[in-house]
Amino acid sequence: MEFFNTPNDPNTQKVRKAAAVCLAVNLALTFFKFVCGFFGRSQVIMADAAHTLSDTITDITVFAGAGYWSKPPDREHPYGHRRIETLVTIFIAGSLFAVGLGLAYNGLASLLEGTVRKTGWIAFAAAVVSLLTKEILFRWSLAIGRKTGSKALIANAQHQRSDALSSIPAAVAVALSAFSPKLWFIDDIGAVVIACFIMNIARQIGWPALKELVDTGAPKKDIDRIKALSLAIAGVKEVHAVRTRYTGAGLQTDLHVLVDPELTVRDGHRISERVKQLLLSKGPGVLDAVIHIEPYETKKSGKDR
Repeated sequence: MEFFNTPNDPNTQKVRKAAAVCLAVNLALTFFKFVCGFFGRSQVIMADAAHTLSDTITDITVFAGAGYWSKPPDREHPYGHRRIETLVTIFIAGSLFAVGLGLAYNGLASLLEGTVRKTGWIAFAAAVVSLLTKEILFRWSLAIGRKTGSKALIANAQHQRSDALSSIPAAVAVALSAFSPKLWFIDDIGAVVIACFIMNIARQIGWPALKELVDTGAPKKDIDRIKALSLAIAGVKEVHAVRTRYTGAGLQTDLHVLVDPELTVRDGHRISERVKQLLLSKGPGVLDAVIHIEPYETKKSGKDR
C-alpha cells in the first residue's frame, strides 16, 4: 500500500533527526538551567529546568516512536500503525500536564512557606539563554513537523515553544526579585504562572489526539472537498455516505459513488479507482479511500451519514 511511509522513508528519518537534535539541546539546556537556578537561588528557574527536562522525555518518545508508527500495514494492523503516533502525542500532553501540575504545587508551597531570598543575576541569564535557544528549536522542529505531516513532532515543537514562553515570566520574576529582596515572592508567583501556561498547552495538544482515538470525523470543509474531487471524475453522478476518521496525521475515508447502472462491472471499477487515486493525490490528507459503487437512479437521493 504505497500511501504509507516506512521506517526508512525520508520523512521518517527527518522526524527522527529532529527529535535527536532536540534531545541533545534539551539535555544541555536542562543542566545549564539547574546549575544557574541552584546558584542563583531561583525557584522559577529550577521549575523551568524541570520543564526542559520533560522535553527530553518527549524527544526520546518521538525518536523511538517514529520507527514504529511509520511501518506499513501488516496482518495484525491492516490499517497501519499510525495510531501509535496518536498515543505518543497523548503521552506528550499527559507528561506536560503532569509537569505543570507539579510546578504549580511547588510554587504555591514555596509561596506559602514565605522564605525570603535574593535571587542572583545568573538565574536571569539562564532564562534569557533558554528563551532564545528554545524559540529557535521550536521554529525549526515545527517547520519539519509541518513538512513531514507528523502530529507528534508538531506536538513536541509546541512543547518546545511552551518552554520558550515560560522563560519570559521567569526572566521577569528573577530580575524583580534580584533587584529587590522584598519582591522575593514574585519568583514563586512566576513559577505558578508558568505552570498554568504549561497545563493549557498540554490541553491544546492532547484534546485533538483524544478526539482522534474516538474516531471523530473530518470537518465539513474536508468532507465537501472529498465530494467535490469525487464528482470531478467523469462518470460519477452522485456521491453520498461519506465517512472519515483520522489515523495519525492522515485521513481514512469511505464513500458511496453512484454511476450509470448500465455500466459494466469493469467500467464501474475503473471509475472507483480514478476516484481513489484523485483523493489520495489531492484529498485533504487522505491516506486511504474505500469506494463503494452504486447504480444511479433518477429518483434516488442519498444522505450522508
